[in-house]
Amino acid sequence: MSDLKTLQKLAEKRRSIYALNGQLPVANEEVIQLVEHAILHTPSSFNSQSTRIVVLFGEDHNKLWDMTEETLRVIVGDEEAFQSTKEKIAGFRNGAGTILFFEDQAVVRGMQEAAPLYAENFPVWATQTNAMHQYVIWTALASIEVGANLQHYNPVIDERVANTWNIDENWELKAQMVFGGIEQPAGDKSFKPVEERMKVFGA
Repeated sequence: MSDLKTLQKLAEKRRSIYALNGQLPVANEEVIQLVEHAILHTPSSFNSQSTRIVVLFGEDHNKLWDMTEETLRVIVGDEEAFQSTKEKIAGFRNGAGTILFFEDQAVVRGMQEAAPLYAENFPVWATQTNAMHQYVIWTALASIEVGANLQHYNPVIDERVANTWNIDENWELKAQMVFGGIEQPAGDKSFKPVEERMKVFGA
């Protein structure tokens, strides 16, 4: 199979997997190396390398979702209304780990100062850079039969996350990727017609 076909197959394989368990089909170290490779080789605007990542396994992973549940319970207030959220978070806790994605705002500000003509664009480009890291890691996890889904409980958990894991004050939390063994694969996916989403000129 050509490299292109392999890449396309992996793109198709990467799905949001919500039914996860704590039994990874690979060693933790393989996940760590996968993330390290993504940090080194995922592009960023002006080669700013502004994305920061924290990987949580085991009790640290559980601690994240415990504090998320506690924080959201206070916000929601009503226990009955909170039940569906509690069940959703329990599903995340069932996974083996969580990858936290941050953007270093000190780097973003530095780029704004260095290239003031593009100052207003650097926060947008940083978000795009972060999304590329998310996609690369998510697809790589799929390649080793590790399921994952992406969550966004920031900014409500930002302060507790920063205090618990001594996160640099310049690191701004952008997303949380839960990963683990695949308990149940994703269902069928529907697609809008390509012709409604793409135009080609001059071919």
